[in-house]
Amino acid sequence: MLPEVASWLRRRTSVSAQWPLETLLAAKGGTRISVVLPARDEEATVGAIVTAIREDLVERAPLVDEIVVIDSRSTDRTADVAAAAGADVVAQDSVLPEHGRMSGKGEALWKSLAVTSGDVIVFVDADLRGFTSSYVTGLLGPLLTDPAVGYVKGCYDRPLLTGDRPVEGGGGRVTELVARPLINLHWPLLAGVMQPLGGEYAGRRALLERLPFVTGYGVELGLLLDVFQQAGLDAIAQVDLGRRVHAHQTTEALGAMSGQIMLTAWSRLQRHGRMLPLEAPATALTQFRRGADGHDVRVSDVGVGERPPMIEIPEYAEGRRSLLS
Repeated sequence: MLPEVASWLRRRTSVSAQWPLETLLAAKGGTRISVVLPARDEEATVGAIVTAIREDLVERAPLVDEIVVIDSRSTDRTADVAAAAGADVVAQDSVLPEHGRMSGKGEALWKSLAVTSGDVIVFVDADLRGFTSSYVTGLLGPLLTDPAVGYVKGCYDRPLLTGDRPVEGGGGRVTELVARPLINLHWPLLAGVMQPLGGEYAGRRALLERLPFVTGYGVELGLLLDVFQQAGLDAIAQVDLGRRVHAHQTTEALGAMSGQIMLTAWSRLQRHGRMLPLEAPATALTQFRRGADGHDVRVSDVGVGERPPMIEIPEYAEGRRSLLS
């Protein structure tokens, strides 16, 4: 391990239990805190997550100022369940409609900047099982207590659910097979980030609004690499949140996700001046599935869309100027 990575791990890694609520309330001051859940067809889990945050961190203790669910074209009762639990629910396509529609998780996260007011924004996936509010308090700890920290990633154990028996440590397959090797090859100073693709993280608005957002599955990797490029390693911290349980995707779906992760890494290598590409990468992914008469061929486009930094959107920039004046 590089000595810089070992030093970062010692200084910038903590556990959620190190950030008790009393400490965060004392450090909060006038900082507004928004919690954002991007959600698509998550009626089974989103209500419990919103309820835990509302009861623990809004009603029992005034830490979180708003809970916003960005509904990403759900076809189930996600929006109704989230609203009943106490969240402000915003339809993804209703935000900045003049800038067109794009698809993917990153699109929901990018648009959340336009409809939240927090100085600090916490992102939480809406499919978590067994969620506790310590996820939120853990992520907030370094941000509220150290002004040098601009971005905090959650890390955790990720069991793989197969039938009735979880396989401990078996989750995070794309992380271990794709993202971690890429990071170690090209961004070795980030080798200490345990869950680079994890969906629980937090950042200062002043930093997030100056970053482009990949609209698909590459959003977490893109943000991490761009934060590193803009603010440096010491602006990043990570907090051990314990255990993360959620629904898992098929191997075929993970293949498409891996394609987007690799394309996101390619784009950052090029943009950050780490390579000189001779040609653009292909974005078609060919996969095979055995059928009745041999193998069926499936070709999908895993191209990576991207939104510009939110601060470059005139409507947003004007709104922020008005708010701060």
